[in-house]
Amino acid sequence: MADLLTTDERGAALPALGQTGWQAVAGRDAIRKIWTFASFSEAWGFMARAALQAEKLNHHPEWTNIYNVVDVTLTTHDCGGLSALDLTLARRLDRIAGGAAVQADHGEPVACLCQVHASRTG
Repeated sequence: MADLLTTDERGAALPALGQTGWQAVAGRDAIRKIWTFASFSEAWGFMARAALQAEKLNHHPEWTNIYNVVDVTLTTHDCGGLSALDLTLARRLDRIAGGAAVQADHGEPVACLCQVHASRTG
């Protein structure tokens, strides 16, 4: 079983992750990041690479995919919050996301390309 991050570990790791777009999830001991890729295919490729990393760590994200958008939340369920596994997986996901855009405002609705296309033709 993984251990919750200590206050010192959080202070050392979370600010750097925050600079890359990871944010605290309100009401949970979790972090979240939303990537927007150029296409569905790029988003799917990211998820396939992410799945391989998650399997290697035996640590799996909560995520959703809508067309070209991948929304990831990390927390360690067996310890009830953030652990070193979340930090490791977050860093690996950042490395494999390439040049995908990051949605900084998690309060804004996530708009995928299909919605953008529909608004232009509607």
